[in-house]
Amino acid sequence: MTTNKTIARLSILALGIALISWSGQPSHAQEHHAVNLSNARGLPYSDGIVAGNTLYIAGQEGADDSDKLVAGGIAAETKAALENVQRVVKAAGFDLKDIVSVTVYLADIHEFGDMNQVYKSFLPDPKPARATIQAAALVNNARIEISAIAVRQK
Repeated sequence: MTTNKTIARLSILALGIALISWSGQPSHAQEHHAVNLSNARGLPYSDGIVAGNTLYIAGQEGADDSDKLVAGGIAAETKAALENVQRVVKAAGFDLKDIVSVTVYLADIHEFGDMNQVYKSFLPDPKPARATIQAAALVNNARIEISAIAVRQK
Protein backbone atom coordinates (compact mmCIF):
# COMPACT_ATOMS: atom_id res chain seq x y z
CA MET A 1 0.00 0.00 0.00
CA THR A 2 1.11 3.52 -0.80
CA THR A 3 1.64 5.84 2.14
CA ASN A 4 0.35 9.39 2.37
CA LYS A 5 3.96 10.71 2.28
CA THR A 6 4.62 8.91 -1.00
CA ILE A 7 1.43 10.29 -2.52
CA ALA A 8 2.36 13.81 -1.37
CA ARG A 9 5.86 13.51 -2.88
CA LEU A 10 4.48 12.22 -6.18
CA SER A 11 1.97 15.07 -6.25
CA ILE A 12 4.69 17.66 -5.70
CA LEU A 13 6.84 16.07 -8.39
CA ALA A 14 3.91 16.06 -10.84
CA LEU A 15 3.18 19.71 -10.06
CA GLY A 16 6.82 20.63 -10.71
CA ILE A 17 6.82 18.81 -14.05
CA ALA A 18 3.53 20.47 -15.00
CA LEU A 19 4.90 23.94 -14.20
CA ILE A 20 8.03 23.36 -16.28
CA SER A 21 5.93 22.04 -19.16
CA TRP A 22 3.50 24.94 -18.86
CA SER A 23 6.26 27.55 -19.03
CA GLY A 24 7.98 25.80 -21.91
CA GLN A 25 11.34 25.57 -20.14
CA PRO A 26 12.99 26.51 -16.89
CA SER A 27 13.45 30.29 -16.55
CA HIS A 28 17.24 29.97 -16.32
CA ALA A 29 17.29 28.66 -19.90
CA GLN A 30 16.29 32.03 -21.43
CA GLU A 31 18.33 32.89 -24.46
CA HIS A 32 20.30 36.11 -24.57
CA HIS A 33 22.20 37.99 -27.22
CA ALA A 34 24.70 40.82 -27.38
CA VAL A 35 24.21 44.30 -28.77
CA ASN A 36 27.54 45.55 -30.07
CA LEU A 37 28.06 49.00 -31.51
CA SER A 38 31.39 50.18 -32.83
CA ASN A 39 33.98 49.58 -30.16
CA ALA A 40 37.04 51.37 -31.49
CA ARG A 41 39.13 50.31 -28.51
CA GLY A 42 38.33 46.62 -29.00
CA LEU A 43 37.58 46.05 -25.32
CA PRO A 44 36.14 42.68 -24.24
CA TYR A 45 32.56 43.64 -23.41
CA SER A 46 29.19 44.07 -25.09
CA ASP A 47 27.43 47.42 -25.17
CA GLY A 48 24.28 45.62 -24.15
CA ILE A 49 22.89 42.17 -23.46
CA VAL A 50 19.26 41.28 -24.17
CA ALA A 51 17.93 38.50 -21.96
CA GLY A 52 14.26 37.82 -22.57
CA ASN A 53 12.52 41.18 -22.45
CA THR A 54 15.31 42.86 -20.45
CA LEU A 55 18.24 44.88 -21.81
CA TYR A 56 21.35 45.39 -19.67
CA ILE A 57 23.33 48.39 -20.94
CA ALA A 58 27.05 48.60 -20.19
CA GLY A 59 28.49 51.84 -18.88
CA GLN A 60 28.56 54.47 -21.62
CA GLU A 61 30.92 57.44 -21.50
CA GLY A 62 30.44 60.83 -23.06
CA ALA A 63 32.33 59.89 -26.22
CA ASP A 64 31.63 60.74 -29.84
CA ASP A 65 31.45 58.36 -32.82
CA SER A 66 35.25 58.19 -33.00
CA ASP A 67 35.36 57.08 -29.34
CA LYS A 68 36.91 60.36 -28.14
CA LEU A 69 35.49 62.19 -25.14
CA VAL A 70 33.49 65.22 -26.22
CA ALA A 71 34.75 68.67 -25.23
CA GLY A 72 32.69 71.03 -23.09
CA GLY A 73 32.75 69.58 -19.59
CA ILE A 74 30.21 67.56 -17.65
CA ALA A 75 27.10 68.85 -19.46
CA ALA A 76 28.48 67.90 -22.89
CA GLU A 77 29.75 64.53 -21.64
CA THR A 78 26.40 63.79 -19.97
CA LYS A 79 24.51 64.52 -23.19
CA ALA A 80 26.91 62.33 -25.21
CA ALA A 81 26.74 59.49 -22.64
CA LEU A 82 22.92 59.56 -22.72
CA GLU A 83 22.97 59.60 -26.52
CA ASN A 84 25.21 56.51 -26.41
CA VAL A 85 22.78 54.80 -24.03
CA GLN A 86 20.00 55.70 -26.47
CA ARG A 87 21.97 54.17 -29.38
CA VAL A 88 22.26 50.85 -27.51
CA VAL A 89 18.57 50.98 -26.58
CA LYS A 90 17.52 51.58 -30.21
CA ALA A 91 19.94 48.96 -31.60
CA ALA A 92 18.35 46.39 -29.27
CA GLY A 93 14.83 47.30 -30.42
CA PHE A 94 13.87 49.01 -27.17
CA ASP A 95 12.78 52.59 -26.45
CA LEU A 96 13.95 55.15 -23.88
CA LYS A 97 10.63 54.77 -22.06
CA ASP A 98 11.61 51.12 -21.40
CA ILE A 99 14.53 52.18 -19.16
CA VAL A 100 13.66 51.33 -15.55
CA SER A 101 16.99 51.79 -13.77
CA VAL A 102 20.06 53.97 -14.30
CA THR A 103 23.40 54.17 -12.52
CA VAL A 104 25.44 57.35 -12.98
CA TYR A 105 29.12 57.36 -12.10
CA LEU A 106 30.65 60.81 -11.68
CA ALA A 107 34.34 61.61 -11.38
CA ASP A 108 33.36 64.62 -9.25
CA ILE A 109 30.10 64.54 -7.26
CA HIS A 110 30.18 68.35 -7.19
CA GLU A 111 29.17 68.22 -10.88
CA PHE A 112 25.87 66.55 -9.93
CA GLY A 113 23.78 69.68 -10.56
CA ASP A 114 25.10 70.24 -14.09
CA MET A 115 24.73 66.52 -14.89
CA ASN A 116 21.20 66.47 -13.49
CA GLN A 117 20.09 69.45 -15.63
CA VAL A 118 20.95 67.52 -18.81
CA TYR A 119 19.71 64.17 -17.46
CA LYS A 120 16.23 65.38 -16.48
CA SER A 121 15.60 66.83 -19.94
CA PHE A 122 16.71 63.67 -21.76
CA LEU A 123 14.75 60.76 -20.28
CA PRO A 124 10.94 60.62 -20.53
CA ASP A 125 8.55 60.50 -17.58
CA PRO A 126 8.19 58.57 -15.45
CA LYS A 127 11.90 58.86 -14.76
CA PRO A 128 13.70 55.58 -14.08
CA ALA A 129 15.04 54.67 -10.66
CA ARG A 130 18.56 56.06 -10.35
CA ALA A 131 21.69 55.83 -8.27
CA THR A 132 24.45 58.41 -8.61
CA ILE A 133 27.87 57.83 -7.11
CA GLN A 134 31.31 59.37 -7.26
CA ALA A 135 33.95 57.05 -8.66
CA ALA A 136 37.63 57.47 -7.80
CA ALA A 137 38.47 57.37 -11.50
CA LEU A 138 36.74 56.52 -14.78
CA VAL A 139 38.25 55.01 -17.93
CA ASN A 140 39.76 57.53 -20.38
CA ASN A 141 39.57 60.27 -17.72
CA ALA A 142 35.84 60.55 -18.40
CA ARG A 143 33.78 62.83 -16.15
CA ILE A 144 30.74 60.50 -16.35
CA GLU A 145 29.70 56.94 -17.18
CA ILE A 146 26.07 55.79 -17.34
CA SER A 147 24.72 52.24 -17.25
CA ALA A 148 21.06 51.25 -17.43
CA ILE A 149 18.50 48.46 -17.48
CA ALA A 150 15.49 48.51 -19.79
CA VAL A 151 12.47 46.21 -19.78
CA ARG A 152 10.38 45.91 -22.93
CA GLN A 153 6.66 46.09 -22.28
CA LYS A 154 4.85 43.05 -23.62
